[in-house]
Amino acid sequence: MKLRSTTGIFGAMLIVYGLALLPALFFDGYLDSPVGVLLLLPYLSVYLFHTAGVPGLLVNEGACGWGWCAPTLLGWAFVAVFWSGLTWLLASLIAKLIRISAGRKRSGE
Repeated sequence: MKLRSTTGIFGAMLIVYGLALLPALFFDGYLDSPVGVLLLLPYLSVYLFHTAGVPGLLVNEGACGWGWCAPTLLGWAFVAVFWSGLTWLLASLIAKLIRISAGRKRSGE
């Protein structure tokens, strides 16, 4: 199967991310490992955006005492759209590089 389209590459990236998260269902300490922390960065970025001043991302506007506030529905949607868009741009760049590379091979460079 040739993954030259942006959609195919985007889908493959999402599948790889989902497969990388799969062990968290079976192993309790997986998300505490360095790999798990890297996989959780998209979810934790809602706190970065809240600190940067984007309103409405956290419950109680981030005032939850000593604990971490949960993201609101808007917070989850914001993070999902942001990271999906970033992944789409990366997939688009990869697809463009593949097309450029394939064009050079055909022209004999």
